[in-house]
Amino acid sequence: MNQVSLIGRMTKDPNLQVTHAGVPYVKLSLAIQRRYRNAKGEFDVDFVPCTVWRKQAESTAHYCHKGALIAVIGRIQTRNYVNEDGERVFITEIIGDDVRFLKLKYDDSTGHTKPVNPSEIITST
Repeated sequence: MNQVSLIGRMTKDPNLQVTHAGVPYVKLSLAIQRRYRNAKGEFDVDFVPCTVWRKQAESTAHYCHKGALIAVIGRIQTRNYVNEDGERVFITEIIGDDVRFLKLKYDDSTGHTKPVNPSEIITST
């Protein structure tokens, strides 16, 4: 079984793109705070690359912004390629099948969601 569930904050605004075949997708990175403190007493953060396709990508691009707390449910995918220097590059990413919008910041002045303050992207618990 290859299934993963992540909850984290988006590190930047999503950029909806379209493949040559016309399939929409969004590449995003989730900042996910670890549960335990390191030797310095701080929480480390993992930045996990995710790709979301089709309608989920369109909805994510429309409703989410940098700092939005989201859940991504999907699978781990690995791939590799040879770069222009002839070196093999390995990539591990999450392919999101389902995206849940957990917390968007609401702007009373415009009536729309907006990004949270960058200082709120990672909070200690």
